[in-house]
Amino acid sequence: MCRFLVYKGKDEILLSKLILDPTHSILTQSYDSRLRLDHRRPHNGDGFGVGYYTSPLLGPEPCIFTSTIPAWNCINLERLASKTTSSLVFAHVRATTEGNLSDSNCHPFRYRSLMFMHNGGIGGWKHVKRRLASSLGDAWFINVQGSTDSEWAFALFLDSMDRMGHSPDKEPGEGGFGHTVLRKAILKTIERINTLIAEIPEDVRTEDSRSLLNFAVTDGHSVVCTRYVSSCTDEAASLFFSSGTSWKEQKHSKACEEGEKDYKMERRDKGSDIVLVASEPLTFERDNWVTVPTNSTLTIYKQTVMIHPIVDEFYSPNPAHSRSAKFAQTKGQTITGPDKTVISQPVTRENSGAASPSCVVAKEKLEAAMSRLRAE
Repeated sequence: MCRFLVYKGKDEILLSKLILDPTHSILTQSYDSRLRLDHRRPHNGDGFGVGYYTSPLLGPEPCIFTSTIPAWNCINLERLASKTTSSLVFAHVRATTEGNLSDSNCHPFRYRSLMFMHNGGIGGWKHVKRRLASSLGDAWFINVQGSTDSEWAFALFLDSMDRMGHSPDKEPGEGGFGHTVLRKAILKTIERINTLIAEIPEDVRTEDSRSLLNFAVTDGHSVVCTRYVSSCTDEAASLFFSSGTSWKEQKHSKACEEGEKDYKMERRDKGSDIVLVASEPLTFERDNWVTVPTNSTLTIYKQTVMIHPIVDEFYSPNPAHSRSAKFAQTKGQTITGPDKTVISQPVTRENSGAASPSCVVAKEKLEAAMSRLRAE
């Protein structure tokens, strides 16, 4: 299961302060992932990628650096990160689930000013891939260079934007496409993936068709992330965010005494000059990090963080609705609760993945509400 990181700040930051230096940096997570249980593939060592936006004078497209070398063993990553600054950064370390080991399969992916990455997997992929590809417009079909389900999901996102009347080929304007457009397009992408999976014939459905879809997309101005699982009863893969006024190295911490660098998100006022989103926290300061709710979007617009529920057939309006950690654990992923403690549950009939009564009721209510809206 991959790990990713998003940084959006009012000011530029040296990449090494995110990627290399923190005690539990994303480079450290490539070989020491604390929220990963997959002992068959214990490392995120199947390549990495860093994407960042530069001066507007150089154009709106992000710079992408990828490599199939494990992040912990790439001297060029250290050289780049120690001399590069940006106010919007995507970073990703990969553990392959689909696609071979190649630069074209490393995240993040780019199309013009748009950048995209994924942690998880599309359920029933071998039964979905051909129909997903056939549903795309030619421009987005031929743009796919690699073989991962993640890049095909990005193509589906681009196609969804295009169908909404916001062509990724057009210049988006001074403020980008806007966070609303990005969020609607990512929701449409998830909806189309779910529809394709639902259409898999029962007689060929030989594998688990649940999807883990933690997406991150940006146009260089706004960022939209999702934490999502196509299940009523399961938790999604972990996702956290942290916001504050400064990301500072702690000079007199225990980590410093041991030769490591310890960072902390500081908040001196109500503003959020810095927002971080990560599959795993970069620090062990629990108060620094907030768990993104399962089946939600997280939007960063002008340093404001907004969280919205994803209301579909897997949504439950019941705030006490419980979900199981079992499915994510089978994918090598631990799950944490609101207090950041690891949740570990034995699988039972109630949490095995079958649709719960509350989920069925929620789905019926959702369908009734949508019918009323269409009638009006």
